[in-house]
Amino acid sequence: MSQQVWAGQALESFDAVVSATPGFRSRAGQRLMAEQVARTFSSATLGKVDEDSGEAAPTRSIAVIQAGTGVGKSLAYCAPAIALALSRGTRVLISTATVALQEQLVNKDLPALAALMPQPFKFALAKGRGRYVCKLKLDRLAGTGEAEEEADDDLFAEEEAAARAKRPRHETEARIQFYSTMAQTLSKGAWDGDRDSLDTPPEPEVWSPVAAEGASCTGKHCPAFSQCTYYDKRKELVGAQVIVANHDLLLSSLGARVLPELDNCLLILDEAHHLPATALQQFACSMDLSRITWIERLASRGLRIGALLEVEEIADIPKHSAQLRQTLQDLARIVMDVYGAQLKSQPSAWGPARVRVPRGELPEQLIAPLGLLAASAEGFLDALRAISKALRAEMRDKPDEAKRLSTLYAQIGMLAPRLEELHATAQLLLQDAPEGAVPAAKWFTLEVDGDFIVVKAHASPILPGTTLRNHLWSAVRGAVLTSATLTSCGHFDFFMREAGLHGDEAATTLEVASPFNYAAQGTLIAAETRADPKNAAQFTTEMVDALLHDIARVEYGALVLFTSREQMRQAVDALPTAMRSVVLVQNALPRTQLLKRHRERVENGEPSVIFGMQSFGEGLDLPGRLCESVFITKLPFAPPDDPVGEARAEWLRAVGRDPFSELVVPATAIRLAQWVGRAIRTEEDQAHVYCYDKRLTRTSYGQRLLKGLPPFALEQRAPI
Repeated sequence: MSQQVWAGQALESFDAVVSATPGFRSRAGQRLMAEQVARTFSSATLGKVDEDSGEAAPTRSIAVIQAGTGVGKSLAYCAPAIALALSRGTRVLISTATVALQEQLVNKDLPALAALMPQPFKFALAKGRGRYVCKLKLDRLAGTGEAEEEADDDLFAEEEAAARAKRPRHETEARIQFYSTMAQTLSKGAWDGDRDSLDTPPEPEVWSPVAAEGASCTGKHCPAFSQCTYYDKRKELVGAQVIVANHDLLLSSLGARVLPELDNCLLILDEAHHLPATALQQFACSMDLSRITWIERLASRGLRIGALLEVEEIADIPKHSAQLRQTLQDLARIVMDVYGAQLKSQPSAWGPARVRVPRGELPEQLIAPLGLLAASAEGFLDALRAISKALRAEMRDKPDEAKRLSTLYAQIGMLAPRLEELHATAQLLLQDAPEGAVPAAKWFTLEVDGDFIVVKAHASPILPGTTLRNHLWSAVRGAVLTSATLTSCGHFDFFMREAGLHGDEAATTLEVASPFNYAAQGTLIAAETRADPKNAAQFTTEMVDALLHDIARVEYGALVLFTSREQMRQAVDALPTAMRSVVLVQNALPRTQLLKRHRERVENGEPSVIFGMQSFGEGLDLPGRLCESVFITKLPFAPPDDPVGEARAEWLRAVGRDPFSELVVPATAIRLAQWVGRAIRTEEDQAHVYCYDKRLTRTSYGQRLLKGLPPFALEQRAPI
């Protein structure tokens, strides 16, 4: 079938869905986006191509689409993509920024679409292993599992044992009771084992000991495999034509066969503006130079289990283990000798003290120990791989001993990832950038944890585009990237560089305008202060006075967005008694409860004002009276203490470029557009957006930021 036929059929499916949707209005922008999606996916070559046989090189096709709020982008990409996948016998992989967005697609958007599409299709949710419970671990902690041997407790890292020892008895008992309730609910089928489906998702330190993790999992050899939540969910993926994942899972599972192969599926990246930051987080690494007792524990396990299986490679484990411990101690001492004065001079109230290595050029005295560390870690990992291989072979040959062997595998697997991280960090720290090349960001931190002074080493790539080009786009054939905010100051250039698509001949861009009449529906009020926003103390005092004056007049729902916790704290402290009952503060309640209370107040005709920070600046959908005013306290520049951003700015300056204009302003423009986007959510909404930062109208870069915002009616207000 030709590309034109595929694209035509896909658009027919889209049109049929639109016409069959009750009360749905046709939107020109949505149709335009659907056409681009159909063209992009119909022209990509999927599957294996044998170039040796004379077949043409595969065609790559990538579309970057900014779809303004109200376009209806999920339908515009889902309907044509799914129709094409069914025609071409392939699958659609949708990746979103958060689990909440995944669940919206799976629980709301896709079921509605499936009821209207002429051809049936199945869809499934894909989340990382760690969001599901491990039944073996849960049963042990709940006290319902059978003890296999004394070493059973080795399944948990020493930090968990130490934490248990320090906890008050009533806290320990409460936690055991919590695990016991979870285990009972799971066994009765009243809970599906997914952390996110619990009424109140537990804190990370409570969930972590029972989370399913790949390193300690023996898969089908596990005695609880037939009851495993994670593998049950994996089975759902096999028969699904549409799989909904998230950016973290997409990047962390590259090459792991967890998701469909990227050269043989249609990839959609929704909320794609998050992709560059996710890539940097995914490929950054760190290692603890101070807490090293786990190495001896891992060596002891490796020797014991390797001896049981007669693995010859274990002979060098004692040497590697001793070398690792000694080298980490040496590195911690050298770091403190070189950077100790700087680290100790920083106030602890601001989190871990940090010092970045200029230009990524490590001091000479660190090079040799890091090389030794990398070599020892590699040797140790080789031995562990041999043990793991022997264990898997034994499981195949002796299925009746699966429980004992699974426990042994888990004992190695609980600690092996630390060794892998240590190896990766040492390698990235040792990476030298040739003249003119881009260096990695490298830094050290110091913090106090109880009685311990903890020194850590960190390293990260600084250009997400390079990382994505090497690891993601080299494998992708057909992709659509979309979001309401992909242009910055009116151009795609910044996002294309950040996403690794700048200069890629396969990539095209399209901007689809929102159907909203922003000039008639909203007003942007530039409320100036006398104080310069760079003078934080004076500015915050004046801004809070103006903010309180404005929110006192709120009749229904409003959202106030702060750029720092300190700024938000000062505003909360300044609230008059009468206004305290009106304000809901982020983190004072779980997010879902806070939003529920906000809706209830507004529905009852009461004013309700949410105080929030960056995470409330996007993803919140509060239409109509739920958000008639958005207050932006200050332009949302990224915090100045980000080591990766610092390293990147340093490199840009070194090659004669301006990091503020090239990096800071475009990134701020995308963030500001997201924040402003909370105001108008439907074609009936009327809203005001207030910004108290006079740089928005008084500076040249402020004018650039304004170009990236919806065309609201603009009002300028002199200081109150």
